[in-house]
Amino acid sequence: MTDNKNILIKKILEQSIYPVLPDQLIAMISAISLEHLRDLTEIRLRINQPLLLVLGNQDITVNPMGEVVVNYNEAYLCNQDDIQRTLQLMSKNSLYAFEHQLKMGFLTIDGGHRIGLTGQAIIDAGEVKTLKSINGLNIRLAREVKGCADQIIPYIITKEGQVLNTLIISPPRCGKTTILRDLIRQISMGSKIYKGLPVGVVDERSEIAACKSGISTVDLGIRTDVLDNCPKAMGMLMLIRSMSPAVVATDELGRAEDIHAVREALNAGVSVVTTVHGKDLSELLQRPYVGELLQNKYFHRYILLSDDPRVGTIKKIIDSSNNKILWEGAKKC
Repeated sequence: MTDNKNILIKKILEQSIYPVLPDQLIAMISAISLEHLRDLTEIRLRINQPLLLVLGNQDITVNPMGEVVVNYNEAYLCNQDDIQRTLQLMSKNSLYAFEHQLKMGFLTIDGGHRIGLTGQAIIDAGEVKTLKSINGLNIRLAREVKGCADQIIPYIITKEGQVLNTLIISPPRCGKTTILRDLIRQISMGSKIYKGLPVGVVDERSEIAACKSGISTVDLGIRTDVLDNCPKAMGMLMLIRSMSPAVVATDELGRAEDIHAVREALNAGVSVVTTVHGKDLSELLQRPYVGELLQNKYFHRYILLSDDPRVGTIKKIIDSSNNKILWEGAKKC
């Protein structure tokens, strides 16, 4: 497992992350052993603050030679040039072409890695038009981990081969998109026990399928259709009308229109597998829109994730009809 994780992080860094970083940052990160970096989930750059490497539920700093240091006074401090150069590399010197993503506070690069941004918001008619004077970047590494949803599959597919409506609940950085990606692949491919089904994916943030020029760069199975960079609510209805999926999958529900689209999909007889940010069911029940879905039992299964002991830990699988815990433990990706 360790060797596989070392190979995976090496591939991610060399193919997707290093191409968007300045040379001095590449030199520092590449000086760290792969064994140390194998759980890397985020790289955080803030002007006049230490370069932070987030490893699961902890973070480390490094000095200019790439040595891990505990004393922040010895750590490398990111500067404005680091931020500007990274932005230029990510956008291929055409940041204006990413105006829609900028106003959402993120960019997505090849490989499905999302880059969060902070800076000065420009407001127009009460809405964020764009961000300028970028002062911080959060590079969130996406992973393709085949088999990480093995524990979940038996609980969401019936003996008749129907996929139960499933909501993956997870705080940030706990692996929900990675789990969702593998669920999509397994549902699409099928197995000796159940047949593969057509899956429609609405990938609003270009993270699930990691599309490049509209083509998925990860394995989502042979029966999967992807709408890339498309709003969830619009995309779910488009797929149902045009591609006849048995299952629709998307990421991060939250807006009123998302909830309406989920109801429309379910009323059309299409199963829904999706995710939401949250700590637990009691928290979600208090939220507008998402709480309505839970109260009315729209989902058959709840999958709760955690980062303890590691990112991607499946904490609980719950039957919504009676709140019975079907599985509880610490199964890790």
